[in-house]
Amino acid sequence: MGFLEDFQASVEALPAMLHRNYSLMRELDKSLQGVQTENEQRCQQEIEDIKHGLESGSITYDPAKVKFSDEAIEEQKHCVRIADEKVALATQTYDLVDAHIQQLDQFMRKLEELRQEKEAAAAAAAASAAASTTVAATVTASAGTSAADNTPKSGRSGERGRGGRKKTAKVPTVQPAIDLELPVDPNEPTYCHCNQVSYGEMVACDNTDCKIEWFHFGCVGLKEQPKGKWYCPSCIGFQKKRKGK
Repeated sequence: MGFLEDFQASVEALPAMLHRNYSLMRELDKSLQGVQTENEQRCQQEIEDIKHGLESGSITYDPAKVKFSDEAIEEQKHCVRIADEKVALATQTYDLVDAHIQQLDQFMRKLEELRQEKEAAAAAAAASAAASTTVAATVTASAGTSAADNTPKSGRSGERGRGGRKKTAKVPTVQPAIDLELPVDPNEPTYCHCNQVSYGEMVACDNTDCKIEWFHFGCVGLKEQPKGKWYCPSCIGFQKKRKGK
């Protein structure tokens, strides 16, 4: 049986145990009240008897001898025992409830730990799925670039769909463009103003008649994917000249 089942079983038995303790405390209250009433009446009667004895002279005043009867003293001791029993029962009831509260706190902590573990597992699974998707997309882009061979324009046009042109694409780094004097595979298509192979993130010009079409982020001063339509500097200049005419 797991912790949850143990706690449920314990809680289900709690109301009956509390009812029993409260019933016992009520019975002790009634018993205590009865004994107290009898003791008060007995002590009052004994006080009256002592007063009459002193007034009549049948009793000589002696503080050591003038006291309540043994019966009255025994009743008072019995009242103390009942009160002590009632206090012990109340303490037991409090401890019982406190123990269940501690069990509930422990159960809540356990549930929180399980929730955090599930969230961590879900996040790890999502990250793994995202990484797998990225790898698959990279491999697909690499395969598409290789298949394009010496016809980069036709290969890039395949990236355009009914919903518009694909703005950016991450392709595997084939040859870094930092050192322009590095040898380049003559069969590898080149892009951008720098006339280099594809690497890093690239962006496509939205002008369908653009002669270059694809550009490296760094070559056109971009750090992130542009929002909306984007035109390369050459096409923007051409459009301004047309408007000026």
